[in-house]
Amino acid sequence: MRLKKFFLGLILIQFIFLFMPSVIFAKDLILGVATSVEISDAKVNDGSIVSSSNKGFVLSQKPYDLAMTGVVAMNSAVSIEASKQSTKGSLYPIVSSGTARVLVSTINGPIAKGDLITSSTIPGVGMKATKSGIVVGSSLENYTSTNIKELKPIQASLQIRHSAPRTSLQRNLLDVANLSALAWTEEPLTVFRYLTAAIILIVSFILGFYVFGRVAGRGVEALGRNPLAARVIQLGIGLNVLITLAIITAGILVAILILTL
Repeated sequence: MRLKKFFLGLILIQFIFLFMPSVIFAKDLILGVATSVEISDAKVNDGSIVSSSNKGFVLSQKPYDLAMTGVVAMNSAVSIEASKQSTKGSLYPIVSSGTARVLVSTINGPIAKGDLITSSTIPGVGMKATKSGIVVGSSLENYTSTNIKELKPIQASLQIRHSAPRTSLQRNLLDVANLSALAWTEEPLTVFRYLTAAIILIVSFILGFYVFGRVAGRGVEALGRNPLAARVIQLGIGLNVLITLAIITAGILVAILILTL
């Protein structure tokens, strides 16, 4: 009996010592799956916002960056390590969804719980989002500081997406103009294709309705002057309607062809 109690106690002690080192407090745990990526920047901190570029992964340094990929998370719940060693930079675990700490500044105003967070002009640092654009997620806590250079990691719910806050019509039009200008610089060929397709579509509609309106007006005038030739005049108007539809259809097909190339 004593021997049995001894072995049970020994097993209990081994169990405690085996699992004690793996205990992590919930407030330090990042609820998300992290993937190790190579970042060439030198000053990478826990919570830094990362974007993809032609040179690989870098710290975000443009407000509402379209290429935002995730956030550096040193204490992620699950981390997928790269099989190859880094050659140009260091490997850092990043997460793009879940709950994580995001390094922020009050450069765009104090951050309240529930505010959307986006990238800023400070490399790797987030700020409060106040207009339409790409955001990294929403804040889960408040942060206020009079010093915009003071940086602090705060808890946030990550969900990289485009967000359009409710604002005035003037602000919405300005945001659309800014996004259009940004798209022109990021993907000029795509914007040019859409612009060309839109011009062809508009020209085809204008040309079609112009031809139809002109012929229809002359047909009505001819009917008034020569009622006996009504059938021939109506046939001519019908043919011109078909020509108008053909012009508009051709414009639509050409526009679709340009967009699908």
